[in-house]
Amino acid sequence: MTQNPFDALGGGFDMNALLQQAQQMQQQLEEAQANLAKQTVDGTVAGGAVTVTANGVGELVGVTIRAGEFDGSDPDDLSDLSDLIVAAYRDARAKSEALAGDSLGPLTDGLGGGLGGGEGGGFGFNPPSLG
Repeated sequence: MTQNPFDALGGGFDMNALLQQAQQMQQQLEEAQANLAKQTVDGTVAGGAVTVTANGVGELVGVTIRAGEFDGSDPDDLSDLSDLIVAAYRDARAKSEALAGDSLGPLTDGLGGGLGGGEGGGFGFNPPSLG
């Protein structure tokens, strides 16, 4: 007769219940990620001269450049514009990561920590399929 290795935990350990709970948690994470993809945040620099919009999972969804701020024929202005777009995206990305942390953090805390740092880089957490 083979002894159940989980008997040492006090008996009554139900592996099926644990798997069901893990599947429910995965479903909640997937729903939270889908909701994040629908939300947007703005990153703005230079007093609003450049605004970048990203969704809650950090994807770039829009760039707005205020009219009259840059000369499209001046290479220096275009270089500055490029730098400002990158800076605005970094601002938007930081906001989207904070939004993701707020939304997914409570769901992932039981997995050994939230979204920040760690082995997987944290952002865009995608658990392996359990089914």
